[in-house]
Amino acid sequence: MTPALEISGLTKIFPVRSAFGRLIGEVRAVDDVSLQVAPGTVYGLAGESGSGKSTIARMIMGLTAPDLGDIRLNGQSILGGADRSAVQMVWQNPGASLNPRRTVGQSIRVALDAHGKDRARIPDLLEMVQLPTAFADRYPHELSGGQKQRVAIARALAVEPRLLVLDEPTSALDVSVQARVIELLQDLGRRLGLTYLFISHDLSLMRNFAGTVGVLYRGRIVETGPTARVFENPRHDYTRLLLASVPVISAEEEAMRPQVPLINGELPTAEDLLALRDKQRSQA
Repeated sequence: MTPALEISGLTKIFPVRSAFGRLIGEVRAVDDVSLQVAPGTVYGLAGESGSGKSTIARMIMGLTAPDLGDIRLNGQSILGGADRSAVQMVWQNPGASLNPRRTVGQSIRVALDAHGKDRARIPDLLEMVQLPTAFADRYPHELSGGQKQRVAIARALAVEPRLLVLDEPTSALDVSVQARVIELLQDLGRRLGLTYLFISHDLSLMRNFAGTVGVLYRGRIVETGPTARVFENPRHDYTRLLLASVPVISAEEEAMRPQVPLINGELPTAEDLLALRDKQRSQA
């Protein structure tokens, strides 16, 4: 079966400049990433902030050009200006992704007009994401966070995509609202035969939503496999550390969590990596 999404050797390198603009090095934000997502499934891409998740999403959407590698939708490369209408994105912050000067209906209409779709579909799209059709006349400031994200999902579905890239779609929402949005996405996936690339740092959500997980660390996928296997028997130290940091609310969940010492800190910055490289060279 042809993968709905196939990424091969994807690499993105960003220059690092001094305060005076002088080029002092480079950092590989995404480093030789390859993955496949089968049609109608959910692939979870997990990792901390700064691991390269959103850079991968931006390259899929054509917002950032890769330096190396290929991206194929249903077997066809989408690099070089090819049509990307078969893939749409739901962004992390629904408030920032909607134009505050447009009503809900106008925001959805822009997507419909851009792809030559019938404007009469707006009520159906709102019903599809479980919103009253009267919401078409409301502005974003009149909606809750969960309602805004439902509008963003409706707008993404307006062009009838086969693949949705979900970039932290619930991180700005309350926990109870998160669950309802995930349930909506699961229902839409079943009814419309959608494929999802679910990007998140929240492994507790990923456990119940994604069928396959890839763990991203410093731009590289260090572990991938069926979600149940990765959670029950993580093979990479970084995966074990991520799982050990997930909050638990029961003794059963605590027993499933890897017992490794937690550490304080963040992923190294580009300057940290350059300093480490220079130190290693001086000691060689």
